[in-house]
Amino acid sequence: MGSLEEERSLLEDGLIQNESNGLYTGDGSVDITGKPVLKQSTGNWRACPFILGTECCERLAFYGISTNLVTYLTHKLHEGNVSAARNVTTWSGTCYLTPLIGAVLADAYWGRYWTIAIFSTIYFIGMCTLTLSASVPALKPPPCVDSVCPSASPAQYGVFFFGLYLIALGTGGIKPCVSSFGADQFDDTDSRERVKKGSFFNWFYFSINIGALISSTLIVWVQDNAGWGVGFGIPALFMGIAIVSFFSGTPLYRFQKPGGSPVTRMCQVLVASFRKGNLDVPRDSSLLYETQDKGSAIKGSRKLEHSDELNCLDKAAVISETETKTGDFSNPWRICTVTQVEELKILIRMFPIWATGIVFSAVYAQMATMFVEQGMMMDTSVGSFTIPPASLSSFDVISVIFWVPIYDRFIVPIARKFTGKERGFSELQRMGIGLFLSVLCMSAAAVVEMKRLQLATELGLVDKEVAVPLSILWQIPQYFLLGAAEIFTFIGQLEFFYDQSPDAMRSLCSALSLLTTSLGNYLSSLILTIVTYFTTQGGKAGWIPDNLNEGHLDYFFWLIAGLSLLNMLVYIVCAKRYKKKAAS
Repeated sequence: MGSLEEERSLLEDGLIQNESNGLYTGDGSVDITGKPVLKQSTGNWRACPFILGTECCERLAFYGISTNLVTYLTHKLHEGNVSAARNVTTWSGTCYLTPLIGAVLADAYWGRYWTIAIFSTIYFIGMCTLTLSASVPALKPPPCVDSVCPSASPAQYGVFFFGLYLIALGTGGIKPCVSSFGADQFDDTDSRERVKKGSFFNWFYFSINIGALISSTLIVWVQDNAGWGVGFGIPALFMGIAIVSFFSGTPLYRFQKPGGSPVTRMCQVLVASFRKGNLDVPRDSSLLYETQDKGSAIKGSRKLEHSDELNCLDKAAVISETETKTGDFSNPWRICTVTQVEELKILIRMFPIWATGIVFSAVYAQMATMFVEQGMMMDTSVGSFTIPPASLSSFDVISVIFWVPIYDRFIVPIARKFTGKERGFSELQRMGIGLFLSVLCMSAAAVVEMKRLQLATELGLVDKEVAVPLSILWQIPQYFLLGAAEIFTFIGQLEFFYDQSPDAMRSLCSALSLLTTSLGNYLSSLILTIVTYFTTQGGKAGWIPDNLNEGHLDYFFWLIAGLSLLNMLVYIVCAKRYKKKAAS
């Protein structure tokens, strides 16, 4: 080759393809100005500290709000247990629904970098609004006097939930993009960098939980002891630090060009296949339409090999007689490339695996709701120190922080000897192990609740809304098991939806994986509503009354455990049938 400038110019014109051992990346990465980037001075682990730092601070801010939110709603806004739990899970669900908005904008128009930047600003405004609502006396109801607790006014609710849902919108541009943007820093065409990408997802989740650990311990303690204004203000400050950290790494980042609307491309395949419904699909897949160039017609995407599934969609790539005569293949609403058709096929194949993540997310939702409310009715004192019930979630976080290096350094090498797989377990095997651990987690929570209710009965506390003298530390096993389940299922999902997604749909597929968390929260809310309706018939207290001593929270935990077991069995069937994508 000639000079660096000449090679860069040819790359920009698409006249040459970079090899994995060349000066430039081979996956189409560019710098912020849109020019091809040098491998030796951009991306890789040198860019990751800024991204991991951003994620750590942003998660500290998010969990600084969400971890103890149910306590704020019950103690400061004076809501009941069921209402508070429903509000928390509905908001949490929304936080995992809005990523669909950010993902489409990132993949189609703005790219991941600018989507993160814009939505981070919205997020920060929401954090500041929430801080004001907890600090200004006029924006919150007065404290309880004896047993009389004034309700919040519509205006006070309005300001609080406006800030809360601005945060939910802000997360929509961050959640689906940060992990994918971090993975973009590793060149898919370079085998050495590709190996590092697998490790990145582990440490990305590790960073999330460092932020969560600080939130569930220090921030929760500040909220319970120094006030909610300061307790919400600190997370807002860290969100500001997250924004600064993200922009600081700009010169080192590798960027992927947005490939156009993935939703539009999927609709084009459906329309084109419908229009050609009367045509037969040739047995020889090489007769289907595909560009002759080495690269795909979709910007930012490699070509995908044809798969022998969902053949009805292949009609969209059948070349008709009219198209053969005219040589006109420019209308994607009439003819699509094989790669475009395979994009939709991949999403359809992913669907059953995706759906089984919903019940797991319903289990995870209990950590911020029912686990906290269970802890409130237990002995929270350890010596002279009182543990805030929401702080027990720190054991889930500690479990994750413990398991990430153990998994990366020990479990993977041992598993590799038995499975022969580079990462020890496949993504599907990893997620399956996590689903099994989630069943054990809910079973542990149910056993603890059975013991707590037994003590309440023996001590005559059933009719009294007071804590039972059973140490809150008995909750540690359920949090520890949940943390282990996260390491397998959530990180497995990150890897699965990044690796198996079409190149130009990675933000969208990350959003779809997050959508399982949203639907899991909504499922938890739905189960709570149904359980409350049926168990309170005839004036009964129900399974989850305000006074948990006269309820049966253990039945609720067993119900979730049963659903988790059934979900795991369905997952095993779906995982055995799944066929991985093949890129060329």
